[in-house]
Amino acid sequence: MSRIAVVGAGVGGLAVGARLARVGHAVTIFEQSPTVGGKLGLLEVEGFRFDTGPSILTMPDVFRELWSFLGVPETFDRDLSLKRLDPIARYRFADGTWLDATANAKAFLDAVEHLRPGNAKEMSGFLTRGEKIWDATHQPFLESPLNGLRSLLALSGRFHDLRTIAPGRTLRRLARSYLTDQRLVDFVSRYATYTGSDPRKSPAALASIPFVEREFGGWYVDGGLRRVADRLAELCIGLGGVIRCDTGVVGITIDTGRASGIRLATGEVEPYDFVVANADARHLYEDLLPQTKTVAKILRTVKRAEPSLSGFVLLLGVKGATQIAHHTVLFPENYDAEFDDLFGTKAQRPQIVRDPTIYLSVPDDPVVAPKGHQAWFVLVNAPRHTPNDSTAGVDWAASGTAERYGDRILELMAARGVDVRDRIVYRSHRTPADIERDSRSVGGSIYGTSSNGMRAAFLRPANKSPIPGLFLVGGSSHPGGGLPLVTLSAQIVADLIEASDRS
Repeated sequence: MSRIAVVGAGVGGLAVGARLARVGHAVTIFEQSPTVGGKLGLLEVEGFRFDTGPSILTMPDVFRELWSFLGVPETFDRDLSLKRLDPIARYRFADGTWLDATANAKAFLDAVEHLRPGNAKEMSGFLTRGEKIWDATHQPFLESPLNGLRSLLALSGRFHDLRTIAPGRTLRRLARSYLTDQRLVDFVSRYATYTGSDPRKSPAALASIPFVEREFGGWYVDGGLRRVADRLAELCIGLGGVIRCDTGVVGITIDTGRASGIRLATGEVEPYDFVVANADARHLYEDLLPQTKTVAKILRTVKRAEPSLSGFVLLLGVKGATQIAHHTVLFPENYDAEFDDLFGTKAQRPQIVRDPTIYLSVPDDPVVAPKGHQAWFVLVNAPRHTPNDSTAGVDWAASGTAERYGDRILELMAARGVDVRDRIVYRSHRTPADIERDSRSVGGSIYGTSSNGMRAAFLRPANKSPIPGLFLVGGSSHPGGGLPLVTLSAQIVADLIEASDRS
């Protein structure tokens, strides 16, 4: 049995802690915040209950496997009470047309065909390509440790699989090779934002995501997705794990080249056999580790990768009921202009998106709002918070910036047919500056590094660091962000530690 410290009680940290506790290790999870959950945040105010992070759960079998591993498969349905969303999302395009992205593939293709005759055949071909990409990548990449570019070289021996994932093509380019309706190109392009990326730069492999949504569906957890974190924490504690909230970790100690423990904000140093960082990878290598030559080399690699986009959120308590899908996406006139604003161009620095895509989440769940009201989560993509570098982003903490932008988003919603301004009884916002403060992710980058660039996925920090005894879990490390991938990263790390412990 080993003593293991986990830094951060996000879903990745809770999942890896619970797995390691299940097999007998002495696990302690440290969390700087008063509660667990990380980016799977929760705000309860004036009778409203807002999820401030993810609002959809995909690949539910990943979580069923976790519950089974933890020895409680029979409680899964009761613990999470999953509700299938259909449609997964309703899309409004700039020309005023709508598309229901249903989970059922045939119904989805019928809806696509309704937009324009011939669309169904084209989209069917694209989804088939996405399925082939999924088949070629999910086991060797999503469910296995990353080994840098050598992972791609290993796949190169299977020429058919390598050709299928098209490592030299972008998601946008692949979409246009199948789809001639610009509305569908925009629909597919949005999946790049699932990794905080630009579809014009992110890899064609992301085409697997729309297939995954059709194949496995999109799900809501009754009471809100925060229940995933809360229940994982309960399971971890029940297995003997310890969770210490309000306990900041300011350093990871190294002894004879190996991770040997943690340093708390109080100054105490606690020894451990292994340390798992459920933290932003750049924060880990820049702030938590002694700046040795090895750490400096890793940090240079991490900094070379383009950070992911962030998000600006409005939380609205709305009086009365609006007939609206659980998820609604309102596209702008020019989707490419949004990514120019987010990441910048040679001619302009990143800036607040002038005409953003607006994402709405309105759960049909009586638990999250007082009777006769709805809890609205409104999200737009946003450039990072960079108060000391105007060439790299925006100072989101500047006086009045968030309030003015919130007003702008409400105006745009109204212009696109969703006007709730006269029924708002509660309003607050979360900016990239808030996300950075709460999660210590650089600039509030939601996914750590983006997938911009053909090698980006292979440059993402590996779960096993070059420092013996130190492992990375969560959205900024392999295999990436989103609840299912973070949960898979926990499985990978637990297996790596078990292998290290036996050796």
